[in-house]
Amino acid sequence: MKGDLHVHTTLSDGSLGMEEVIAQAKRIGLDFISITDHDTMSSVSRAKVLGERYGVQTIPGVELTAWDKTRNRKVHILCYAPQKPDRLEGICRRCSEIRQSCAKETVENVLKLYPITAEDITKHLSGSKSIYKQHILHALIEYGYSTHFYGKLNDELFNEKTGSCIVEREYPDVNYVLELIHSARGAAVLAHPMVYDSVDLIDDLASNGKLDGIEVYHYSADEEQQAMLLAKANEYDLIVTGGSDFHGLYNMRPTHLGMYTTDKDNIDRILRLCSKK
Repeated sequence: MKGDLHVHTTLSDGSLGMEEVIAQAKRIGLDFISITDHDTMSSVSRAKVLGERYGVQTIPGVELTAWDKTRNRKVHILCYAPQKPDRLEGICRRCSEIRQSCAKETVENVLKLYPITAEDITKHLSGSKSIYKQHILHALIEYGYSTHFYGKLNDELFNEKTGSCIVEREYPDVNYVLELIHSARGAAVLAHPMVYDSVDLIDDLASNGKLDGIEVYHYSADEEQQAMLLAKANEYDLIVTGGSDFHGLYNMRPTHLGMYTTDKDNIDRILRLCSKK
């Protein structure tokens, strides 16, 4: 038995709706799935209903945005199966407000460079509360300024270090986010450590008992890096997860649902951990 524990839908920056995603999970033989949209848990109730309809077990999840103050960089934390999800509503709202503020300025910057309208962008939001760069790129592609989402145009506008239009602000401290996850009786897993160069952060958090798991299996880590992350997980007796980080049309790389998965032993560890808290 296996599950894809990192999946996005139109509730954040994915291109497919929740039912399309869960139906696909059934077609490819996944036993478990977790919808982990950014800073929102609005998927939980509907995901459960759809999971029962299609015969796929759903694990409530969310990918929370945090900030590593020591290294002054963003970090993502996956929260699974919180028994008191209402305790996460405030942090989800706060992170969404920060993202919306950044997105507003980002859109203004893009509109100074390209003759499109804000409405051209917002029509692609679907169920998302925030504008993501994928929505902006979608509009630019429609008007012929690029033929694909990732490449020269994306790098020029949204590269995190050199992009001309990107706007970034500090998110809530990662230690605070982890405290909230545990107060909600959820499991806290560090998402894709290679994306934001968060390997050193693992030692900081795990040595203090603040981290429950590491997303080892993700497209951002090659085999050598996965082996290193697995060794870290074993060193601190952490849960080992895998997920496709699926975004549909908005995937950064060719990544299909179920490309990376979590085995049942580690899924059981997540569920046992949360039920005992």
